[in-house]
Amino acid sequence: MGSFIRSAPPWVPSSSCARGRADGGSSGRAAATRCRTPRANAEVMNETRRELADALKWRAREEGFSLVGITPAEPSEHSGFYRSWIDAGRHGEMAYLARPDAVRRRADLAETMAEARSCLVVAHEYAVPDPPGVPNDPSRAVVARYARGDDYHEVVLPKLERLLAWLGERVEGVRGRAYVDTGPILERELGRRAGLGWFGKNTMLIHPGRGSYFFLGVLLLDLDLPADEPFMEDRCGSCRACLDACPTGALLGRDADGAPVMDARRCISYLTIEMRGSIPIDLRPAIGNRVFGCDICQEVCPWNERFARPTDEPGYTPRDALQGPSLVALAERLLALDEEGFRTLFRASPVRRTKRAGLLRNVCVALGNWGADDAVPTLGRALADASPLVRAHAAWALGRVGNHQAAAVLAGRLTLETDTEVMGEVRAALTQPGVS
Repeated sequence: MGSFIRSAPPWVPSSSCARGRADGGSSGRAAATRCRTPRANAEVMNETRRELADALKWRAREEGFSLVGITPAEPSEHSGFYRSWIDAGRHGEMAYLARPDAVRRRADLAETMAEARSCLVVAHEYAVPDPPGVPNDPSRAVVARYARGDDYHEVVLPKLERLLAWLGERVEGVRGRAYVDTGPILERELGRRAGLGWFGKNTMLIHPGRGSYFFLGVLLLDLDLPADEPFMEDRCGSCRACLDACPTGALLGRDADGAPVMDARRCISYLTIEMRGSIPIDLRPAIGNRVFGCDICQEVCPWNERFARPTDEPGYTPRDALQGPSLVALAERLLALDEEGFRTLFRASPVRRTKRAGLLRNVCVALGNWGADDAVPTLGRALADASPLVRAHAAWALGRVGNHQAAAVLAGRLTLETDTEVMGEVRAALTQPGVS
């Protein structure tokens, strides 16, 4: 499995590394950093390949990566599964995953970096405890753990770039690219091949001593480095905790080849982050009070219950605004913002990805699931928001509250509304028990 380096080998200090960007073939950005020194061919000097690999792993630990492993830059073993998953439409609206160039590049790393010979795979832990009362208090918003602090891309990527720069100082002519989640790479497969864990039934990579609350980063390198042993065991056994706990039935178990299968179209993380339009009505109640992402399938995992530990990364320190805020207070704050104000409030936060309307949509759903009378005034203001997406979900939520005050707000809006979808939601809400 991935190495825990205990003693520091010597290394050679100081040179320079040029930083650039590369198209990652997905919705986010992929970062590419290239280190090139005058010599044309990379040549390990004054140490063996094993010593270099050990030194690199030690340096990765110095950057805060708790798991480090190396695997050859070989074609994917799961490209067929990936294609069949796309063909089945289980990627939902994430069209970037189905682009022919993205499928091709995920199948073979050589399509991304022809000279790649080795992959350094690292794990950066992000677990943070829930604040008191969260997630059980339905009046408070739940944000996935990974999104409560700073954007992990901005935390992990500089660490990888420093690793690549360090490598360039001791290996002349080395070339590499650094990726954090957004590149055309099957990171979890590389993580398993590098010994960092196995594919859990929740589709996460699980390490037997760390659990699954970690981000993966990858350095593609043109060096032939000694590979670590891949993780071959499936340690989930007969456990069904994640499958049974998923409120929307997004986890489908393992296929005939043992691969875990998820229907992203039903995943709360997809519904609250990646989906841009209206959340399917039949799935809204199952979202509960989760307004950005979901950790349920990780929270119930015995490996996390036993082995996950809080992160010590300052960048992942939860922001007050995302630490289980009141749903009403969060909605009122968002309603008072325009898009620019939203971007300012959530600067350097993963939450920016939903944009203002997307997060307000989610908060409206959560208010409807709470169903308290206290939510009606706020939902009434949301029903007059400039965004039809917000108005539609506010109407649904008022129907869920189902009192006379909600009925009056809905009836008043029906005389003003011009958007067809919103009118449909208002009419449907007016038929709910307690409203009609």
